[in-house]
Amino acid sequence: MAVRVRFAPSPPGHFHIGSARPALFNYLYAKRHNGVFILRIEDTDTARNREGAEEGFYHAMRWLGLEWGEGVVVEGPHAPYSSLERLDTYRTHMEQLIHNGQAYRCYCTKEELDAANTALIEQGKTPGYGGQCRNLTEAERVTFEQEGRESTVRFRVGDDQIIAFDDLIRGHIEFDSRDIGDFVIVKSDGIPLYNFACAVDDGLMKVSHIIRGEEHLSNTPKQILLANALGFGVPEFAHVSLILNEDGKKLSKRDESIVQFIGQYEDMGYLPEAIINFLALLGWSPGGEQELFTMEELCELFSFERVNRSGAVFDRAKLDWMNGVYIKQAELSRIVEMAIVQLKKAGLLNSVPLTPETMRWLTGVVELYREQLQYVGQLPDVARLFFAPEAEYEQEATAVMTAAESHGVLRAAANELEQLQDWAPEEIKAAFKRIGQESGQKGRGLFMPIRCAATGSTHGPDLPRTLYLLGQECVVARLRAIG
Repeated sequence: MAVRVRFAPSPPGHFHIGSARPALFNYLYAKRHNGVFILRIEDTDTARNREGAEEGFYHAMRWLGLEWGEGVVVEGPHAPYSSLERLDTYRTHMEQLIHNGQAYRCYCTKEELDAANTALIEQGKTPGYGGQCRNLTEAERVTFEQEGRESTVRFRVGDDQIIAFDDLIRGHIEFDSRDIGDFVIVKSDGIPLYNFACAVDDGLMKVSHIIRGEEHLSNTPKQILLANALGFGVPEFAHVSLILNEDGKKLSKRDESIVQFIGQYEDMGYLPEAIINFLALLGWSPGGEQELFTMEELCELFSFERVNRSGAVFDRAKLDWMNGVYIKQAELSRIVEMAIVQLKKAGLLNSVPLTPETMRWLTGVVELYREQLQYVGQLPDVARLFFAPEAEYEQEATAVMTAAESHGVLRAAANELEQLQDWAPEEIKAAFKRIGQESGQKGRGLFMPIRCAATGSTHGPDLPRTLYLLGQECVVARLRAIG
C-alpha cells in the first residue's frame, strides 16, 4: 500500500509545538516509506480564520524543514487542499448519504435541543440528541420548511454497534455507537463540520495513515463510520500522546512557563535542526544512547513501535542543551548571520556599517561566546560590553579593581599593553607574564583586576581574546581610568 499521510491544521496560524510534533511524525513516516506528505487546511470553522495567517504558518513549517510534497501552495492531483474551496465536493457526498438513508435533515432549533438536554439531565440521564428528526415523514419536512426552519444534516448512527480499530500506538480500541448518537455533519449554512470534511478529504486523497494528537481520538469512530458509509477504505490510525509541562499537566496555550510557538524559537535564535531533534525525542525513542540525529537519520529510524503511549514532558533545559550543541557544531558564518539579526533587534548594530573589517571583528565576538550560548538570542546580553562606549561596572568588579593590591597591576598592565606593537591575543597573553613580574601578582590577583577594569565584570570568556576584541585604545583607557 502506498503511504500517503496528511497534516491538516485547523486553522493555520501560529505553529504550536503541540502541532509541530505530529506534523514531524507524519513527515518522518512518509519519508521512511517513500510516501507522500500532504499539507491540507481544515478551515471550515470560519470564525477562527485570520486573513494572512497562513503565510507565517507555511514559513514556520519550511523553517523546520517539513516540506510537503502535495497540498496547499504546492498543489497536486487532488487540489484544492483547503476545505472552504471544496464545498461542492462535500455537498455531493452529503447528498449521497441523504439519498442512501445514511443521513437526514434535522430541523430542531437550538432552543428545542437545549430544552431536550435539560429534561434528560433532570431525569439523571446523559444529554444527547434524541433522534427527534430521524424518521420524519415527507409531510413533516415540508411543514418545517414552510415554517422557514433551517436544517442541519445529521449522520444516522446504527444502534448497538461497536466501532473498533487497531491504533498503531495504542493498540485495540473500541467505541459503542450508543455513546455517539446521530451527529451533525453539515451546518445550516452548508458548511461541513470537521469530521465530515475530514472523512471526505481523507478518502478522496487516498490517505493511508492518519497520525495526529490523542485529543482527536474521540473523532475517530465518527470518521470510521463516515468512511465506511461513503465507500472509502478506512485509513490506519496512530494517536500521539499529549505534551505535558514540567508539572506533568497538559500543556495549555496559556502556560507561560514554556515558549510554545515555532516562530518564537526562530525569533530567539534557535536552530531548526535542534527543534526537530528535540521534538522527535519527545515521546519517541530510537533505542541506544545516541541523542543527536540528523533529519535523514530520523527518517531512517522512525517507527511507531517505539512511540510512547504516555504523555511526554517538555524539558526546556534539554532543548537548550541540545540547541547549544548544534550552535557549537554549526558553520561559524551561519551563527554570525543569526547574531547580526539578534544584535540589530537589540539596537546594538543599527549604526554600525558591516564592512569586511567589522565582519571579521564580529565573527571574533561570536566565536568568543559561541561555547556558552544556548540560543543566539542570548548574545546581545552577554556581549553587550563590546557595543557600549563605556564599561558598566558590577559592584563585585568595583570592589576588586579598587582594592589596594590592584592598583599596581592596573598601572603595569596599562603600560605593557600600550607598548604592544602587535595587538593580538598571543601577544596580550605574553604581556601578562611581564605584568605579573612588575606588579608582583599572579593568578587571580593578576588577571581579575585587569578583567574587571576592562570589562566591568568578574566573569567572562578568554581574557586575551576579550581584550583583543575590545581594542588596544579602549583597554588602555579603561585601565588608566581605574589604575
